[in-house]
Amino acid sequence: MSSYTNTVLLTGGTSGLGFFAALNIAKKEPKYIVIITGRSDHNSSASKINTKLNQKNVVFLPLDLSSLAKVRGFAESWPSKSYPPIISLILNAGTQSLGPLETNEDGYEKTFAVNHLGHALLFHLLAPYLDPKARIIVTASGTHNPVQTQKSGLPDAVYTTAADLAHPDPASAHPKGMQRYNTSKLANILWTYALARHLGDAKSAITANAFNPGLMPGTGLAREYNGISRFLWFHVLPYIIPLLKMVIPVVRSTEGSGEDLAWVAVSKEAAGVSGKYFDGRKETMTSAASYETEKQDDLWTWTVKTVVGGGDGLTCLKKA
Repeated sequence: MSSYTNTVLLTGGTSGLGFFAALNIAKKEPKYIVIITGRSDHNSSASKINTKLNQKNVVFLPLDLSSLAKVRGFAESWPSKSYPPIISLILNAGTQSLGPLETNEDGYEKTFAVNHLGHALLFHLLAPYLDPKARIIVTASGTHNPVQTQKSGLPDAVYTTAADLAHPDPASAHPKGMQRYNTSKLANILWTYALARHLGDAKSAITANAFNPGLMPGTGLAREYNGISRFLWFHVLPYIIPLLKMVIPVVRSTEGSGEDLAWVAVSKEAAGVSGKYFDGRKETMTSAASYETEKQDDLWTWTVKTVVGGGDGLTCLKKA
């Protein structure tokens, strides 16, 4: 790996948004090794990118974010690979379930576990291997914001406490899985803002930002939709995006959003920016709830204590 100067690690990089982000990063930074992760890579995504670019700098590594033990195993094996410092950690993978309440093997609500807990733990475990000027980017969603969800008829994100999200009461939990997804996206932003504050307090040059890719027909988030909805999502809507954008401005292509995510991750223009929410390449405001420091602190403290294993949340920045 000595020929590469830095590492970019991107979760959920085998399809959709992550695939096109990895493609653009590998093209713009051929001296970076780009690690894409997923539970599997049945489509040989890393090989496809390397072939398309006539390069060899994209590598697939298996990672199951639904299992905290597997996240720990992934991190424990990281030093043995001798990769150069991580210049960009893109926490992009996500899951969306419209069915009944589910828990992972650790007993946590599954959407919250994958979209927040797995990523937060991954950051803390890999922090010693970050470049001093690394960028942390968390893929969020405009669905965290009631201003957007009320226009579309989707359930609002509701953040009470991290403990409630991790172990919701089945008797009172919202029956619609979409609310759990929207709330997990709010948690992504709350955690990003908390991380940015902690990094600033520690006088670290590492930055943390959230990213909104927009509504992207064809992405894997719809794999649990019903038959008709799934068919439209995968086989019809991706081909009429220009028409959809005329009616729904938040609609974007995976290719275009992938380019934007790559821009946030490695461009000179986005360097040094921290604690922001990028809608594409534009810094914009998030929901009122996302700026409540009490909620940010609750999520940060509970995550560090319960999942990471204690400490003040800053010791992870010490080099291995």
